[in-house]
Amino acid sequence: MSNDIGLQQLAKEIYNYCGINFLNNISLLQSKIANRLVELALSPWEYCGFLKMEKGEWDNLIQLITINETYFFREENLLKEFKDSILPRFKEYSLSNPLRIWSAACSTGEEPYTLSMLCEESKVFGANTVKIIASDIDKKVLSKAKKGVYNKKSFSFRKMPQEMLDKYFLHLEEEYAVKDIIKDKVEFKNINLLDSNLVEKMEEMDIVFCRNVLIYFDQETIKKIIHSFYNILKPGGYLLLGHAETITGMNTGFKAIYTDSTFYYRKEG
Repeated sequence: MSNDIGLQQLAKEIYNYCGINFLNNISLLQSKIANRLVELALSPWEYCGFLKMEKGEWDNLIQLITINETYFFREENLLKEFKDSILPRFKEYSLSNPLRIWSAACSTGEEPYTLSMLCEESKVFGANTVKIIASDIDKKVLSKAKKGVYNKKSFSFRKMPQEMLDKYFLHLEEEYAVKDIIKDKVEFKNINLLDSNLVEKMEEMDIVFCRNVLIYFDQETIKKIIHSFYNILKPGGYLLLGHAETITGMNTGFKAIYTDSTFYYRKEG
């Protein structure tokens, strides 16, 4: 069995499992998994069989093929719109009916912790009236996210306002640790966005953030994921994507909202 056939099969397995598309970029897939194949002494074709026998190997593979570049306060214009325009629309929410936000594909936690800080700064909500679900397919990055501890020299702080750093982080010797007042709003979950039971597993959400994720999927996969978001969001709920991502013209049921500096989507109804 040639390596090319084995890599094509592996690309299909990955596409079906999580939607990441290497079908037209086999050389990139090969470079990402080369060391792992050497470590296991397996050909690409044998590795496909190994994945079927050793389900836990998917965790290792996901770490190799995903990109987890993120940082606090990424895309300031969208976050400003979230804090100043979107959050005040939920000011009537209460302890018995908390605001529910989903940070899908949260990586190492910078996005959900940023959202938690912005909710705190908004002064719109009382204690325990905001619930943020932060999810990722990669268990390793989730483990780091849950700890909420980041090296002071980390790329994560490249856009961090100094006042936020001083207010919401403990300053340790070589690290910054997110304070409990921010961590307590966030719950981390291991979720595959292509899970066929995703809608049943998730509670209804008011706001969904899924930024800089759809760029790795083809149109068919994007439609599946957006359909799931639509069904998970309450009527009138908001979907916020990355500035390089658009679902305009896809017939999704979302209405695009444009401001002077950014855009996002609202579920009609």
